[in-house]
Amino acid sequence: MSSATATRPATGGQSSGQNFNTTRVGRKGNTVVRWVTSTDHKVLGYMYLITSFIYFLVAGVMALVIRAQLFEPGLSVVATKEQYNQLFTMHGTIMLLLFATPLFSGFANAIMPLQIGAPDVAFLASTVSRSGCTFSEPSSSSPASSPRRVPRPSAGSPTRRSRIRRSHPGWAVIFGSSASR
Repeated sequence: MSSATATRPATGGQSSGQNFNTTRVGRKGNTVVRWVTSTDHKVLGYMYLITSFIYFLVAGVMALVIRAQLFEPGLSVVATKEQYNQLFTMHGTIMLLLFATPLFSGFANAIMPLQIGAPDVAFLASTVSRSGCTFSEPSSSSPASSPRRVPRPSAGSPTRRSRIRRSHPGWAVIFGSSASR
């Protein structure tokens, strides 16, 4: 049996011989568009981490050139002293501003919302402005349509916050007994 098709048994344990195609072929570029327009905190965190790693590689190449220049006295891997100073400065700037800062933001976006139970990115505009990215997913298909409304829970159903309070043992310590809520 190939990995692209699967045979589903009919009732009674016998195979009906029907093949179900399980592969999905999307349009080219969908992954890039989905990642660039995403509001998912994990995808944004991964984009920060990937960008940070790319700049780490660029700064690493600069560090290798600096080390090659310092390998032996009088060796001229870099043409002038001014270019060496510029290379040293660019290496430091990239490592501090384009590697370390996005690395921190990437881990913060990828991990912290999972820790606090956030379903989506809270302040997307500030996240997008920090990354320099200007793409975002439209909130509705047409400007005339109303914004999406989340249905409020009925009076008998517990809210998300009360479910979290009952399930997490730290809430009883912070907010008192959870039986009163």
